[in-house]
Order: sequence, then structure tokens, then C-alpha cells
Amino acid sequence: MTARRELLRLIIGITAIAGLAMPSAMAASGDIIGVAMPTKSSARWIDDGNNIVARLKAKGYKPDLQYADDDIPNQLAQIENMVTMGAKVLVIASIDGTTLTDVLAQARDAGVKVIAYDRLIKGSPNVDYYATFDNFKVGVEQGTSIVDALGLKDGKGPFNIELFGGSPDDNNAYFFYDGAMSVLKPYIDAKKLVVRSGQMGMDKVAILRWDPATAQARMDNLLSAYYGNARLDAVLSPYDGLSIGIISSLKGVGYGSGTMKMPIVTGQDAEVQSVKSIIAGEQYSTIFKDTRDLAKVAVDMVDALENGKTPEINDDKTYNNGKKIVPSYLLTPVVVTKANWKKVLIDSGYYKASQFQ
Repeated sequence: MTARRELLRLIIGITAIAGLAMPSAMAASGDIIGVAMPTKSSARWIDDGNNIVARLKAKGYKPDLQYADDDIPNQLAQIENMVTMGAKVLVIASIDGTTLTDVLAQARDAGVKVIAYDRLIKGSPNVDYYATFDNFKVGVEQGTSIVDALGLKDGKGPFNIELFGGSPDDNNAYFFYDGAMSVLKPYIDAKKLVVRSGQMGMDKVAILRWDPATAQARMDNLLSAYYGNARLDAVLSPYDGLSIGIISSLKGVGYGSGTMKMPIVTGQDAEVQSVKSIIAGEQYSTIFKDTRDLAKVAVDMVDALENGKTPEINDDKTYNNGKKIVPSYLLTPVVVTKANWKKVLIDSGYYKASQFQ
């Protein structure tokens, strides 16, 4: 009997030691990870959500994916619910990065870690990491595509250009605009590029919520007021959705038909409709941000935090959210034109060729 008790004690002791030695990955398996996305109105956010969920499930986590329909109170309620339901980490692509301070304080009090996804969350000390693309470089690439297409480096010009910015409540919009202007402003100063409307700066060119209809209306007004007898040669557009509205306005006054060539129009996100527009010779370029890679970075951050490790970063200087410099991992964007769209988008497996037939 004594021998049996000793054997039982030995088994219990070994089990306890094994439990202590169990990898934290096993302990974290099954944890809820909240994923808050802004909207389904853009295909890219749908892809982001799907890619994050697939990678989280592959690692054994339970993703709670919510879309907020670009409604700030809705996103706040969703994040609060994720915290209440026991999420261990939050991955948040914010609608307005300045509105989450209180809910992130609640998350901190509950021991929840926070990863800002592609859009910086501002005004809160409770943002642990940031996964994004090099947003300044996005703008640089947009500006460079205009310079190259117009032949400005070869001394051509002057050309007329109008500028559009993203949503003023999205921190990325300022990086896009500043990056583009770092390329374009020297040509504006040299009068090789002329902004006939005189509208420059995010306070004048921003489009709230990245709304295509608002961009179209603004383009209508610009064409009517400043281009009755003048040709518009280029439009800086930071996002494909805005580009669709801008191009619709341009086509409405005859650009793209007869002898009226389309202006050079930029974009971002390589959405299918806009890639088709590039193939058709309407939109000139877009910026491809591979959401598969961004999802991998974000999920690797989640996994590191869940396992008591420090997530990998490659930038600890750029993104000051007003309360702290948020440790970040920046991915490299790729410019897409009619010349390389197949190589970048089809050969990489991001899209299928059939989507453009």
C-alpha cells in the first residue's frame, strides 16, 4: 500500500513538473484574439481580416473578427465587448485613431495587449506595437510615379496638377501626403508643376473617411472652376477608392475620349476595379500592400506576446502617437503600373488572372 502511495506521489510530481515545463504556446492555445477592422466597403480590409483569421486559427487561437462599418461608436462597442469576453490581445485597424483612449485604458486594466494594425492609434499610452507599411514611402512612390510618367526629370513641363489627401482622422493620410509632397514640391516650387486651384495642404485637400463620392464632387468643382480652358495633366490620389471617383469626374467632362488623354492618376491598395482601370489606360498607378505579409507580421506579434517574448520590430523612431513612440514593423510597398501588374499581382498569387478577364 505504501509503495502504491509513493508511486502515486511520484506520478503527481512528474505531472506537475511537466506542467511547469509546458511551452507557453500550449498554454496560450485557444486564447481569444480580438480583431477589429474598420469597414467592409474596401476589399482590402476584407482581405486583411480573412488573412489574420486564417493565420490565428493555424496557430490555435480563437479569433473574434468584427467590422465596424466605419461607425466609431460601433467600433468602440466591439472592442469593449472583446475585452469583456476575455480577449488576450487586440489587433485594431481603427476608424479614428484618436477615439480609443478610454477603451484601451479598459483593455490595459484587464491585462490585454494592443497591436495597432496599419493605422496608428493616437493619444493613448496603451498601444504596445504597430504593424504597418512604410507609409511615407507609399507617398514617395505615388509622387515618383507622377514625376516619371510626366517626364519631369527630363525637363518636361510645365504641367497642371491637383492634389487629394486621405481622411484627416487617419494618421497614415499625413504620411502619404507628406511622402508625395517630398517628391512633388520641388517641381511645384520650380513651376514645372502648377496647382491651378492653389489648394495645397491636408487642411484643404483631405477627403473625410476616404469617401469616393466626396472625391468625385471635389474633382467636379475643381474642373469647373479652374480647368474650363486648361488641361489637367495629373492628380495625386492616395487611395484607389478616391481614384474611382476622380476618374468618373474626369470622364464626365471628356477625358479619356477622343484626343483628351486621361491625366496621370495615382492610387493605393491595388483593388481589382482599379487594376482593371490601369489595364484599360485610365488610372496610371496604384500602390500594392500585400495584406498577406502584413497579417503575418501582426499574427507573429500576437504569438510573441502570448508566449512572453518580445515581438520583432524594425522601427523605433518614426511613429509617435502623442503619448509614446510605438515600436513598429514596417513593410515595403510596391508601385504597380500597366507594365508590371501581372508580375506583381498574378505571379505572386495575390490575385487570379481570371479576375481581370
